[in-house]
Amino acid sequence: MPKIDSNAPLVITDCDEVLLRMVTHFRAWLAEDHAITMNVSRDFSGALRRDDGRTLEQEEVWTLLGGFFDAEMHRQDEVPGAIDAIRTLSLHAEVVVLTNLGDERREDRIRQLATFGIDLPVYTNQGPKGPALARIVEERGRDARGNLRPTFFIDDLAVHHGSAAEMVPHVTRLHFVGEPEVAAHTTCAFTAGHAHARIDNWQQALPWLLDRIKEHS
Repeated sequence: MPKIDSNAPLVITDCDEVLLRMVTHFRAWLAEDHAITMNVSRDFSGALRRDDGRTLEQEEVWTLLGGFFDAEMHRQDEVPGAIDAIRTLSLHAEVVVLTNLGDERREDRIRQLATFGIDLPVYTNQGPKGPALARIVEERGRDARGNLRPTFFIDDLAVHHGSAAEMVPHVTRLHFVGEPEVAAHTTCAFTAGHAHARIDNWQQALPWLLDRIKEHS
């Protein structure tokens, strides 16, 4: 990715369902290797069932998610338009990735993104992202004069937008769910007043972001 002036805006983006598709591949792996059915119309709580009808407990779900990210990240593919969008954004802003993975998987995510030609700083996080966003803004979010740079946050989960709105209210927040099957059932952070827009495809999201980045140029 090109070098960007330290006064340029800052874009902080999630990975799963924003840059790379995950849920549909997780569901396929569960069915193929574990005889587990996943209902994507709801969150992971109560969404996974074994063939005998038993609903998996939350701890079992977290274990399976860990197994997927340990051995199956190669299944993930691009959210349509994401790679070109990130390359374009990188011409106008500094872009970093904030992903909810354990710290031990940070290098795996870096290598995974590199296979798609995405070479960006990666931050890992657990739980709501507001505190992590605040730390990134403190580290990277000021220009040469110490003023806050225009900052943008892109994520697929409403809970993270709520956390961001509380912790870093000056950040422009785009709720983006790149998997249509998931998007149809996702609580909308824009409707809740925690995001500035809800756009679920890069064809429309990229111009929206570029227009707002140019407003601050």
